[in-house]
Amino acid sequence: MKFYIGVTDDNWFHFLAQQRPDEVNFWRPRDKSNFKVIDEGAPFLFKLHSPNNFIVGGGFFVKHLFLPLSLTWDAFGIKNGAATYDGFRQSIMKFREGEGLNPTIGSTILTEPFFFERKDWIPIPSNWSKNIVKGKSYATDEPVGANVWRQVQERLGDLDRREGELVVQDPGVQFGKTVEIRSRIGQSAFRAMVTDAYKYRCSITKEKTLPVLEAAHIKPYSESGPNLTQNGLLLRSDMHILFDKGYMTVTDDHKVEVSGRIREEYENGKEYYAYHGKELSNLPEKVMDRPSANFLNWHQDQVYKG
Repeated sequence: MKFYIGVTDDNWFHFLAQQRPDEVNFWRPRDKSNFKVIDEGAPFLFKLHSPNNFIVGGGFFVKHLFLPLSLTWDAFGIKNGAATYDGFRQSIMKFREGEGLNPTIGSTILTEPFFFERKDWIPIPSNWSKNIVKGKSYATDEPVGANVWRQVQERLGDLDRREGELVVQDPGVQFGKTVEIRSRIGQSAFRAMVTDAYKYRCSITKEKTLPVLEAAHIKPYSESGPNLTQNGLLLRSDMHILFDKGYMTVTDDHKVEVSGRIREEYENGKEYYAYHGKELSNLPEKVMDRPSANFLNWHQDQVYKG
């Protein structure tokens, strides 16, 4: 197995170690390259800056995205490692001065983060170079990597079981041979991934004003709907309300249906009926990110007031 040790800002680590969130955003202010070093679900460990040359915690890699600063805060809030938006923005803009009010930053999303107590910090690997700025990958089938991983396992105990629950191989013909992260993905990651998959545009109206766009679950989380992109639609806020209340649905061939109940109950809805029968105007480029027929059918059967 391959894992990654990323160099971590000390303030970011200590703030999140106090908060103990269910997910974190390991952001880089000037990141412009995709993070493809490890597979989804693989461990991502935290190493503090020198002179604190220790591995102090980690999490499990979900996705690497490029998101506008404002959306990054709206999605993750204090899970970005800052108490306020102003503090978060200042930590970004000191590296991005003169690049506009809402620059795009790299976000490495991690789920189930863990933070070691000071007594459990792990010394950096023997071959760690002081010239490493961002991080380095290791493999458990090599002596140095195996030694680090053994120490991590000792501190977490049941890591093998947790990791096995986190990732499923080959989820089915519909999505092909992919790696699917289960519902341990949090709400923040769900919002970020859905918004990114739809390229910041409503799937029905193509509205692109970020503050009014919302990541909607097709099958609600309260009904055991997973936080997966395949269970999401990016919708303008009013469309989201209608969808959740059953006045609107999407068929498994991606056509919009609008219930006659809007007219019957509210004597209104002309704008919404204009979308009835039309195909979604905006879908993710990747087929595996598009809404699942299973979730869409569930919504039609259980929620839609057709």
